Amino acid sequence: MKILVAVKRVVDYNVKVRVKSDNTGVDIANVKMSMNPFDEIAIEEAVRLKEKGVATEVIAVSCGVTQCTETLRTAMAIGADRAILVETAEELQPLAIAKILKALVDKEQASLVILGKQAIDDDCNQTGQMLAALSDMPQATFASKVEITDGKATVAREVDGGMETLTMSMPAVITTDLRLNEPRYVTLPNIMKAKKKQLDTFKPEDLGVDIAPRIKTLKVSEPAKRGAGIKVPDVATLVAKLKTEAKVI
Repeated sequence: MKILVAVKRVVDYNVKVRVKSDNTGVDIANVKMSMNPFDEIAIEEAVRLKEKGVATEVIAVSCGVTQCTETLRTAMAIGADRAILVETAEELQPLAIAKILKALVDKEQASLVILGKQAIDDDCNQTGQMLAALSDMPQATFASKVEITDGKATVAREVDGGMETLTMSMPAVITTDLRLNEPRYVTLPNIMKAKKKQLDTFKPEDLGVDIAPRIKTLKVSEPAKRGAGIKVPDVATLVAKLKTEAKVI
């Protein structure tokens, strides 16, 4: 069984994001980039399934600029067997990525696709759902536990009312939540081994995929700064301020 795992190169979560002066996007010049945290969980889960003997091969996939190879090498250091880079300098939107992943699923005949539920840069939370729709595959989003038995995937996911358990036939799409696992620490020997693993590069046109954007970003701006809090002497004053100033009651 092949598992395809999508990984995205994003601004590191420890970095304070800065908006460009012309408000066209986020400034990534000289900024530390790393793998999307939800995708780290996805690659870790795929590797664990392989270690259990459920999967035979784990393939990491990334779409974007040449520097995405660094993210793929990290995925292979975690345990992916090989990697595929779909290289383009164009801005990729969720639908375009879903189309690329569908083409790769068809090409590789993958039985399972695992990806993070969302990326921490655009926060879209759309790619997994779009891929499932395009490929006509069952999906389980926000997975907090995954088990594969007898060609079926059983996924536990958190919902507003508690926990929900889904059983799906494969091939299927699973998106990961934070509680699914804790990614392993990448050791230096594994980083060195990752440099020798196979990494194939394609262009979107090689896969017959149209990546033309469907959405236009008009403006990117920082959120308004929050005002300082104040102390009130008693409950009556608090209620009065909530009524007259905040106007929430």
